[in-house]
Amino acid sequence: MKIAVIGTGYVGLVTGTCLAETGNSVICVDINEEKVAMMREGRLPIYEPGLDVLFHRNIDQGRLKFTTNLADAVSEAQIIFLALPTPPGGDGSADLSYVLGAAKDIACLIKSYKVIVTKSTVPVGTADRVKEVFKSNLSNDIFTNGQDLGDIVDIVSNPEFLREGVAVEDFMKPDRVVIGTLSERAQKLMNELYAPYVRQGNPIIFMDERSSELTKYAANAFLATKISFMNEIANLCERVGADVDAVRRGIGSDERIGKRFLFPGVGYGGSCFPKDVQALALSSVQAEYKFKIIESVMEVNEIQKLVLVEKVKKYYNNDLKGKNFALWGLAFKPETDDVRESPALYIIEELLKAGVLISVFDPEAMKNVKELVGDKITYENDQYAALTNADALLIITEWSMFRNPDFRLLENLMKSKVIFDGRNLYDLQKMSDEGFYYNSIGRKIIGK
Repeated sequence: MKIAVIGTGYVGLVTGTCLAETGNSVICVDINEEKVAMMREGRLPIYEPGLDVLFHRNIDQGRLKFTTNLADAVSEAQIIFLALPTPPGGDGSADLSYVLGAAKDIACLIKSYKVIVTKSTVPVGTADRVKEVFKSNLSNDIFTNGQDLGDIVDIVSNPEFLREGVAVEDFMKPDRVVIGTLSERAQKLMNELYAPYVRQGNPIIFMDERSSELTKYAANAFLATKISFMNEIANLCERVGADVDAVRRGIGSDERIGKRFLFPGVGYGGSCFPKDVQALALSSVQAEYKFKIIESVMEVNEIQKLVLVEKVKKYYNNDLKGKNFALWGLAFKPETDDVRESPALYIIEELLKAGVLISVFDPEAMKNVKELVGDKITYENDQYAALTNADALLIITEWSMFRNPDFRLLENLMKSKVIFDGRNLYDLQKMSDEGFYYNSIGRKIIGK
């Protein structure tokens, strides 16, 4: 098939590359000329494990191309994906200006039947708004022999369920593919497009557009709810003397609950959960429904982002000025360079307010943090270099390289053997044997 992907952000680039991998001819469109030139040269603008192999292979074999020319892409494509940003507005609602603007531009270019697919995460009712844009902007010249809108274009909702760090695997081997359309013609094309990805029997689920749009928000909101619930359990564990790891194993073995998303920490972040949960809450308000659980999820997460800072303040009796802290991890999760809504940013801000000197290390995200924080903190190219003369180590992101450090080296480099672990990486007995003060999430404190 001939595919156009409008937008080469995280979702657009992964989508375009993975669609090319199964033999489709894909052209990705972006207005950023510098970015397009970069990708044409074979340079990826994002970090995502495994993407580089597919990216280079499909460029080399001519199936994946990049352009700034929307008209050329639209003229050739059978299916056009809209993978554009929907950032939160001032009131938390999703900004649809990029999606609707692209729809208008495409409508003015269409001369034959196309399937327009909203891949962006959008509020319920967006497909209807996109349809209205096409109705208003399609050329009257193409409506012949009594044709209506469905003869010229079908608007389809196809939400993405990509996890940063494993997005390629998620696309190539999806748990499910959700497609919102009542058009038999569009269903046939979309089924043909996705058939190679579900050969092991995972379902392609067809539904109406509004249900498809809500499915994405519901999925992310439910996962965010599990995270916030477990963080609340962890906070309760600390007060009653229970161990959150034991509780997690105890409830995770129940197949109705499952083991995933039960690890406590310093809150969720990234490009999806914060934005999508907030947008769902606002959509509920607009529908005159008070979604109490979602409001609580957001409240818990805001508090949890700074739970490690509160532990630090308590340990030092609120006297942090001049202390030297090392931070391991800046990305909102491992295997990504994404720092959007990362708890690390909130923690850094609070520590700087308290007069702390901060040295940081992250294997991928330091460049992105430096663009936001600048030279207010020190960036080290090695995890151990960040520890020199540190009063304490704060662990924010659970990168694999942090799981088995050289504790003897930590002892020699640090001013004090103090660790605040926001991801519960280490065994409590091990930390006791090593002689560290060790304060984690939802578990007993080791040392003094």
